[in-house]
Amino acid sequence: MNDGGPDPADPVSIINAETTLAPHVAAVAGDGALAGGDGPPAAAAAGDDPGGAFGAFRALRIRPFALLWTGQTISRVGDFLYELTLAWWVLQETGSAVAMGTVLAFAFAPMLIFLVVGGVAVDRMHRVRIMIASDLVRGVIVTLVAVLAYLGRLELWHVYVLSLSFGLADAFFNPAYFALVPETTPPEHLPSANALSSMSIQLGRIIGPAIAGAIVALGGIGLAFAINGLSFFVSAALLLPLVGRFGERRAADGEARPGILDDVRTGLATLHGLPILWISIPLIALTNVLLAGPYSVAMPFLVSDVMGAEAGLLGLLYAVFPIGYILGGVWYGRKTRLRRRGRNAYLCLVVAGLGLGVFGLGLPLPVLVVAALLNGAALEVLGIIWTNIFQEVVPNEQMGRVSSVDQVGSMALIPLGFAATGWATERLGADTVFVLGGGLTALLFLVGLSLRTIRTFD
Repeated sequence: MNDGGPDPADPVSIINAETTLAPHVAAVAGDGALAGGDGPPAAAAAGDDPGGAFGAFRALRIRPFALLWTGQTISRVGDFLYELTLAWWVLQETGSAVAMGTVLAFAFAPMLIFLVVGGVAVDRMHRVRIMIASDLVRGVIVTLVAVLAYLGRLELWHVYVLSLSFGLADAFFNPAYFALVPETTPPEHLPSANALSSMSIQLGRIIGPAIAGAIVALGGIGLAFAINGLSFFVSAALLLPLVGRFGERRAADGEARPGILDDVRTGLATLHGLPILWISIPLIALTNVLLAGPYSVAMPFLVSDVMGAEAGLLGLLYAVFPIGYILGGVWYGRKTRLRRRGRNAYLCLVVAGLGLGVFGLGLPLPVLVVAALLNGAALEVLGIIWTNIFQEVVPNEQMGRVSSVDQVGSMALIPLGFAATGWATERLGADTVFVLGGGLTALLFLVGLSLRTIRTFD
């Protein structure tokens, strides 16, 4: 799911929860985590805070997950370097919030359309090979765009095509990554692995924007795009050692493989058995409009038009949010047992809404920095809670399709939200868009806390 600050493609960004089902991940973790000396022995007892201050990093001792994580961290740095460069290019070339929203909508539309297909493919085909193919496709596409930019021939329609292509590749890559994490990691290390997966995004959000300005100044927009293309090829290379050991999906001996529609129906049935999910997903679909829109579409215009600042401040603000994520991940990722998950998840969304809403109040920069840190920390804790529950209750052989159905439900309104945010930013102003989005999110989940199903879910 997506929140109001992180990468829209990130599948573990917001929340899910469930009722009472037995864990399923233990049966699939052993091969990847422990065979061949790739991982540590299983924990003797599941404490709440193993490893002290560094407990959140313990999953990196497992070589398969470390390879997976390293590749994605490098790729994420390139992604966010590219995204900030692209956002500033659209702003300078068009000056249009509608164009900005349209670029983002073009990326989300094909991802939402093909996510369920991608999720079913992940449960039927080799997951690692799907990820490698997605990385290679995106690397080639963004390299071609880098060439166009270098030649001075990059146009807005090229950016639309690029966004469509990225969205299609993400529809297969994201469910595969999400399903592969519990396959390569033993259960007691999953909170650490989930926190680290989010940290890879946040490291990208810190490093990418921080270096984007310098790279564009030294080599132009084409160089920034080319570096992102290279990051995809590096990510694919790091996945190669996993091909022979993880990700292969086989039907049991003598078992007929069900049809694609049967796989989809099974995933829907699994979600239907989790009441807190079907309560939360519609609320989160609205939240993704209210928070992701201002963050992704209106922020450049808040910086440029309201604050009267340049790209440097935009990069600074976009870099502060993920610091909050990292702090939240280091703190919460140490745990092996997460408690009061329903209540804490909704409280996190209240804090996240307030943290983003204050950006429209004209407050001093230090106050905005604190608000961004709180927003990031709250959404990171939320992401860890959701992913932990999901991995606990969904069978690994259904992980791709169930996660894709969940993402479609929670992100279905995002393309419309991006377009609507562009329209609202031009007519109401970026500051008003932030106040409305953040305030309505906080109110929505305060009301949600009145539901007993949410408050009592542990």
